[in-house]
Amino acid sequence: MDFLSLEPFIPSGKDFQKSKLLFQELGFSIAWEEDNLIGFQNGNCKFILQQYDNATFAQNLMLVVKIENMNTFWSEITQKKLSEKFGIPEIGLPIKQPYGIEVNIIDIAGVCWHFIEEQI
Repeated sequence: MDFLSLEPFIPSGKDFQKSKLLFQELGFSIAWEEDNLIGFQNGNCKFILQQYDNATFAQNLMLVVKIENMNTFWSEITQKKLSEKFGIPEIGLPIKQPYGIEVNIIDIAGVCWHFIEEQI
C-alpha cells in the first residue's frame, strides 16, 4: 500500500488568527477552514493549523519544507518583514548545509520550519 500524504497538525500558539496570516504570508493557501482548524497547502505541501497553545510541544517540533529556489524564497520573505509584522525571531541568512541551502523560521507558536533547497 502506498501512502498518499502526510499532513501534520501544527499548533497555532496563543494567537490563532495571527498564525493564520503568517502562513499566508509564507505562501500557503487556505484549502479549507472550520472552527479551530485550517487546512493549508502550497503545491504538495500540506498541514493543518490547529488552535492549540502548548509552548513545550511547539518548541520541540520541527518541520522540513523543500523549496525549488532559495534565492526567490529568501527575497520574498525578507521583503515581507515577517519578524516585525508577527513578532517572530529574526529570520537568519540562508546557510549551506551538506544536504542543501537552508533557512529556518520560528513561527508564532515556537515551531521551527526548515526551508531547504536541496543540492545534490
